[in-house]
Amino acid sequence: MLRNKTAVITGASRGIGRAIAIKMAKNGANIAVLYGGSQEAAE
Repeated sequence: MLRNKTAVITGASRGIGRAIAIKMAKNGANIAVLYGGSQEAAE
């Protein structure tokens, strides 16, 4: 369903943003993440 779709996700280093980023990636979306904390947390 999400193949060939791209999502920009803010707040992806923790909480709901992280959960959404992981779920969308597992479902085939290309994701770009934005984070305000450390790069390590976002990875």
